[in-house]
Amino acid sequence: MEDIFELFKFDKRLVELASAAEKACAQRFERIDEIAEYNGAKVLSAFIKNHVSETAMHGTTGYGYDDLGRDMLDKVYACALGGEDALVRHNFVNGTHALSVALFGVLRPGDKLLMLTGAPYDTLEEIVGKRGEKGNGSLRDFGVLYEEIPLLSDGMPDLERIKELSAGAKVAYIQRSRGYSTRPSYTVSEIEKMVRAAKEGNPDVIVMVDNCYGEFVEKKEPLDVGADLMMGSLIKNPGGGIASTGGYIAGRADLIELCANRLTCVGMGKEIGATLHQNREMFLGFFLAPQTVANAVKTSEFACRLLSMLGYETLPKAGEERSDIIASILLKNEKALTSFIRGIQKGAPVDSFVVPEAWDVPGYESRVIMAAGTFTSGASIELSADAPIREPYAAWLQGGITYPSGKLGVMTAVQNMLDEGEISL
Repeated sequence: MEDIFELFKFDKRLVELASAAEKACAQRFERIDEIAEYNGAKVLSAFIKNHVSETAMHGTTGYGYDDLGRDMLDKVYACALGGEDALVRHNFVNGTHALSVALFGVLRPGDKLLMLTGAPYDTLEEIVGKRGEKGNGSLRDFGVLYEEIPLLSDGMPDLERIKELSAGAKVAYIQRSRGYSTRPSYTVSEIEKMVRAAKEGNPDVIVMVDNCYGEFVEKKEPLDVGADLMMGSLIKNPGGGIASTGGYIAGRADLIELCANRLTCVGMGKEIGATLHQNREMFLGFFLAPQTVANAVKTSEFACRLLSMLGYETLPKAGEERSDIIASILLKNEKALTSFIRGIQKGAPVDSFVVPEAWDVPGYESRVIMAAGTFTSGASIELSADAPIREPYAAWLQGGITYPSGKLGVMTAVQNMLDEGEISL
């Protein structure tokens, strides 16, 4: 092991601290492996039950009629994630696109969208019409009403208010991950409580879950506990580090049909759409996803343990049960934040020589600095970190398609902070 660390010229004190951090993670790592083994079996079972064949690996061109692989991939996702049907497509440009298609697919003028988990992620604000100019095509422009339920002081959802306000809502929306906030990410059991409260207030309400970063972190998914739809990105968890692009929506069959009509056009829905040469990597990525997610969760757990030993607050705390692959590391000031982000970039397999700078990213209110030395551009299942330049100056760390490389990336970030005088050992 010392030979490996010598390749990176780590300070010996950092190596000792990292070794102690890793030993302290042993019990959590066993639990992560147990979850990965179960989810891997669940995915393999879905492949077998749906008779995935070699011919499904090939893509189509043109209109994409009778695309065996496309239709089979939808069935595999639905089976593994607990849904009746799914819409898995490479032409979802990102997770936000999948969320937008689901919202516009289900909501109609005069309907009400109720956000159960406080303010949404930055990129969703313009979609719902909370931010941005009128006339830009937001849900607000189409006469969809919008309301948020503030979180309780501990960051947990207000179940009584959810029950009360769901009565007038068409869609009750849950954001599982914390986004650029310091509230908790929600476990599936906590999502179940929200679903029950919403359905008690309105049995007909459609519960949607933004499941980005959450797939395969636990043994259950939101659809297993009563959610009607869930959505995510293929360059996060379910793509397994293999999918080049894309997203998915899974859940009730009637709602998936509405979403497909929005993605393509009414009357054609899921029946068209060439897959080109994307099927194989989407199948393979999904098959690898449980183990890839486990590597990312281990990287996150190690990072939280190491940074907490250095005196930084992390969310979640080291040793806590995980509901997504993200760790928020509160670095206290802009200089320390920038040093950490740049250190993550230095430990990346791609573009390690690039120096990240904060910039105005489309869809975000604040300037954002990003470390993303990834094989797939923007793939946050690979080790990456990003942060808006604003208080509390937290880095949102995610990914790590292998644990050994993830660990080295985190150690490189800490070494960079040490070299720049932002920490001392």
